[in-house]
Amino acid sequence: MAAAPGLTSRAGRAWNRFDGPARLVGIDLARGLAVLGMLAAHLLTIDPWVADDPATWLDVVNGRSSILFATLAGVSIALVTGGPRPLAGPARARAAARLALRGALLWAIGILLVMTGVPVYVILPAYALLFALSLPFLGLRPGRLFLAAGIVAVTMPWVFPFLDAAPIWGGPGGDELQAFVGWAYPFPVWIAFLLAGMGVGRLDLRRLRVQASITVIGAAVATVGYAVAVVTGPAVAAANPYLAAVWSAEAHSSGLWEVVGSGGFAIAVIGLCLLICRTPLRWVAIPLRAVGSLPLTAYVLQIVVWAVFAAAVLGDTSDLYGVRDAGLFLPLTLGLVVGCTAWALLIGRGPLEAIIDGIVRRVAGPPSRPDATPPASAA
Repeated sequence: MAAAPGLTSRAGRAWNRFDGPARLVGIDLARGLAVLGMLAAHLLTIDPWVADDPATWLDVVNGRSSILFATLAGVSIALVTGGPRPLAGPARARAAARLALRGALLWAIGILLVMTGVPVYVILPAYALLFALSLPFLGLRPGRLFLAAGIVAVTMPWVFPFLDAAPIWGGPGGDELQAFVGWAYPFPVWIAFLLAGMGVGRLDLRRLRVQASITVIGAAVATVGYAVAVVTGPAVAAANPYLAAVWSAEAHSSGLWEVVGSGGFAIAVIGLCLLICRTPLRWVAIPLRAVGSLPLTAYVLQIVVWAVFAAAVLGDTSDLYGVRDAGLFLPLTLGLVVGCTAWALLIGRGPLEAIIDGIVRRVAGPPSRPDATPPASAA
């Protein structure tokens, strides 16, 4: 029996969006790794990294997955505002308005996820602030974006311990304020990852030389960051608590060497994913790419399913160890991968991505360029 023409046409459009010549499918692969990495960090009990113990190597997802996600948001923002040729004038103003509205919608979704009581640090409120902070940088070229990212990366970790110790966080409503601004991903530090991602997105990412360069440079920066932390960390940490906090490479510390090491790691992963998708491995990676093409839907769905499962089975959405002991990670991951793959190949844009894009189009107008697509890493 022949397939219905309408279904065939829809699947064709979905495939063209998923794997068409206009799409950097390696970015989707990197997003998929980031989404599933965050899921693993939430739902698995992972021992600290020990180089000669492969059982601990999954610790790579802790902290680095969310930093990869933030860096990819910067890449996507750069791509939808002109890529290697930044938009200017009224076109940039419209793009800025669209990004601001998209950020506001992400913030609202993030607060709703916080209200589920699931014991994770929801990243979307921090994303919303990072979207707003990106707006003054939309016209910059790669060199200036990397310079700005570097300045933030080497200066803000020295300031962050004072910001983190501010009385406002411990006062009335302090916990709520932390959730509202996503302080687990502190924007004064994390803007470095967004700016670095924007710098990457301003390069010509279709060129083999560029892909190889960001892979090598990112890996070199990561190696330096982690190596300095390992070699000098114990001595510096013994000096005083402030230096220990600044000099840290621990996940979610916002220490200097976490910012340098994990920022370099994120850039290297993006470059490696772009290189992988130049080979036949791009077809093997279709399920991961599918998750990365529906990142907001996948991220929100995993928390919603988690909340429903914990409420129904455990009677408490905040019972992290109960959920881990119940083994939710594997079925949830498989469900997300299968569901996202089917949706991406048969329908196309994810449901939440489509809803947000529809609202943004209605309020702020269509993209400034016909070939622009919304920053899928965040919407």
